[in-house]
Amino acid sequence: MTLDGKRVLFLTTNYGTEQDELKKPVATLREAGAEVTVAAKKAEPVVTVVSDRRPGEAVDPDTTYGEVSADAYDAVVVPGGTVNADRLRTDMTAQRLVAAFADAGKTVAAICHGPWLLIDSGLVAGKEITSYPSVRTDLVNAGGTWRDREVVVDASGGFRLITSRTPADVRPFAEAVAEALVAGRPGPQGPRPRSPEAGLTETGLPAPT
Repeated sequence: MTLDGKRVLFLTTNYGTEQDELKKPVATLREAGAEVTVAAKKAEPVVTVVSDRRPGEAVDPDTTYGEVSADAYDAVVVPGGTVNADRLRTDMTAQRLVAAFADAGKTVAAICHGPWLLIDSGLVAGKEITSYPSVRTDLVNAGGTWRDREVVVDASGGFRLITSRTPADVRPFAEAVAEALVAGRPGPQGPRPRSPEAGLTETGLPAPT
């Protein structure tokens, strides 16, 4: 499988990202020929962790996610790490960016705690999805149908959503992203539903109407 000409954006904060959920999928997709961009909140090294406890390797980002557009990429990938995902979910720039991929019918992928960002971006309602087990209730409350599988792919609602549970699922997760890049965008299926959590501000309070 060759991914020549495909462009993938990885979205992360600068601290607490699970090492293998960032480094391994990036390496797999690059080896297959994709052009991969790691975008962090700041133009500083990403301090990763292993199992949320031990220090991991630092990763130099290519850019910041405030400087990129969904128009330039075929897919976006959100790695986990509890601290990373918790900070990312309340970042309105990250929310708007991920939502722009879905609105354009492009692939959105998240692993472990990464699906937290999908909730606050309004991308979960009506979707089959998986995650780290402790995120399950949040996803169900946002309108998703949670599955205990190593990878879940849902192409309904006009965009393809790929999710996985833990670092142990990184290989099938990366393979599913690669397969989605080859398959291209799903066909038109009408407007996508909005999750109950959509429209939150950075404080977590409902946006004014």
